[in-house]
Amino acid sequence: MRGLTGGRTPGETGRTTQAASTAVAVFVALGVSLSGCGTGGTGARDEGPAHADAVGGAASSPPAPAAKASPSKAPDRVDAVRLVKADPKVSPEVKRELKPCVADEYPVDVSYGKLTDGSADDVVVNVLTCGDAVGVGSYVYREEDGAYQNVFRAEEPPVYAEIDRGDLVVTKQVYDKGDPVSSPSGENVITYRWASDRFTEEYRTHNDYSKAAGNAPTPAPEPDS
Repeated sequence: MRGLTGGRTPGETGRTTQAASTAVAVFVALGVSLSGCGTGGTGARDEGPAHADAVGGAASSPPAPAAKASPSKAPDRVDAVRLVKADPKVSPEVKRELKPCVADEYPVDVSYGKLTDGSADDVVVNVLTCGDAVGVGSYVYREEDGAYQNVFRAEEPPVYAEIDRGDLVVTKQVYDKGDPVSSPSGENVITYRWASDRFTEEYRTHNDYSKAAGNAPTPAPEPDS
């Protein structure tokens, strides 16, 4: 009956003491285990992303923004029509062809690039006909002392000049007797390179066009069986 009023028997007292000793031992062992984890031991730790202050001792600074590349300078545009019309080296025949095709649209192709050793881009101008876009004159202008000077001209139509990797490439189409304007027999391609104060011919190639391509007869339809 003493157990109901708070008293304990000797057996109960012994079991209580043993339980308390066991609890103290577990607590001490747990404390040692936690201490080992905190001092860099091999104890287990929770998985997950590391905090910034746990890596290197401090948060890493954001990378510096990359420097933006400066855009390429666009070449200064020229009034090609005025340039050709005011050029005394351009033949009167080409100047007569240089007239608007529609409203104020002139038949000129203009290219900018490095062909000579000047500080500014050189200007290549091709004058075409309005109807069939045949090249009637090709010119190269080089800036000298603030003005553009004619340093090359080709006026044997059909002719067309282009810039190719620092070289001047001029294409002249070749017509045999009876060839229509739209179907030349071939072409001469001449490559020029700037040498000191003028263009000199480096090499030329000739291409013959096929007369058969595009002119094959249309096959007759097969009769119904």
